[in-house]
Amino acid sequence: MSRMNKNIVCIGAGYIGGPTMAVVAKMNPDRKVVVVDINAERIKAWNSKGYDLPIYEPGLVDVVKEVRGRNLFFSTDIRKAVKECDIVFVGVNTPTKMFGRGAGRASDLQYWEATAREIKEWATGDKIVVEKSTLPVRTAAAMDAILNDHAKYGFTVLSNPEFLAEGTAIKDLLEPDRVLIGGPSTKAGAAAVAEIVSIYRGKGGRWVPAEKVLTTNVWSAELTKLAANAMLAQRVSSVNALAGLCEATGADIDEVARVIGADRRIGPKFLKAGPGFGGSCFKKDVLNLVYLCESFGLHTAAEYWSQVIKMNDHQQERIVSRLFKEMFNTLANKKIAVFGFAFKADTGDTRETPAGTVVRLLDEEHVRISITDPKAIPNAKKDLADLQGIEYQTDPYKAAKGADAVLLMTDWKDYPGLDWAKIFKSMRKPALVFDTRNCLDAAALRKLGFKVLNIGK
Repeated sequence: MSRMNKNIVCIGAGYIGGPTMAVVAKMNPDRKVVVVDINAERIKAWNSKGYDLPIYEPGLVDVVKEVRGRNLFFSTDIRKAVKECDIVFVGVNTPTKMFGRGAGRASDLQYWEATAREIKEWATGDKIVVEKSTLPVRTAAAMDAILNDHAKYGFTVLSNPEFLAEGTAIKDLLEPDRVLIGGPSTKAGAAAVAEIVSIYRGKGGRWVPAEKVLTTNVWSAELTKLAANAMLAQRVSSVNALAGLCEATGADIDEVARVIGADRRIGPKFLKAGPGFGGSCFKKDVLNLVYLCESFGLHTAAEYWSQVIKMNDHQQERIVSRLFKEMFNTLANKKIAVFGFAFKADTGDTRETPAGTVVRLLDEEHVRISITDPKAIPNAKKDLADLQGIEYQTDPYKAAKGADAVLLMTDWKDYPGLDWAKIFKSMRKPALVFDTRNCLDAAALRKLGFKVLNIGK
């Protein structure tokens, strides 16, 4: 390979590209970092004077303020950035394919392939191309084939999957459990991996400790991302399966999970019962794993992983069934205030949010729905644009006024501290609170006069 510069471009300015590259720029002040996207509105938001960024993550604004205009830049000029930067991260969207072969399970790779062809067309020298999007195993081989077929320059393709949790992305980036870099077993591959390792070590080796930067072959890196999310999703579905049994028998899922989690072989993480998992990764990655297993003839494994999704869907149906039963077997024309629409607290992201499924099921029952959320209302309006008559409120007190029930779907930290006596007074009686996150003081609510439902209790 010819001598390469240290400049970095990330194609894709979404949840992966924006926060990741902001922290990369912070920890590598000697490198120029450019984030590009075809979405002009998104780039405009990243460049906004008031730092009205297109995504919400705690701590993100502070990092962007520190580095934007210094060594971090946002642009729609992808061609220029690819020419100027010899390290190309690809963070484009890879949604679940909704047509043709693998519909509903496989990843739609059309945007990814178009990006690979553009990189090849616009390159003016050798490049390291880093897969940042979550992709099926052996996608790097396809990217390598596209880039290096009759190529004028040399392209080395690596896999560097992200393991960020929305709501804690900046903390996860600054202090990661591990960084995974997969590369080919060639001289060029080893050199490229070493270059990406140096990025994550940061200037002066002050970012990620060397022992936390793990290297594998490309295929292991691609599969590890799917495997990690599938294992976490499986824990969520497992504890929710136990929650239903707890409700039927009088056991308490929080007590059961606390004791299970005390076993060092299991641990306490992801044993919190709730409305099920959401977000852009878990469902998509598990479905991808199902499709991969089927593609290689591993049908029993495919069925196993598909049950994780089925259990998750069932949990949301169960929430509506319990409401139906507790509200005298009819929900028509009753008002339900949905507290929280984001798939988890500390993010405005509503992709695959359990609240979306529940709201649609409630709408089928002709419920009058009022949704409140501190960050996700704009996305909720887009997601539910096809539904009529839904009320949106940033003020939870207004959302609950005249409601028959409050359905808490997201455990925003402000909700336990609300004036629940005021909320009770404003609601129709009997007033119900269904706390699907088990984050409220149920005893205190009952003392005020509420009927309280919990998951797994």
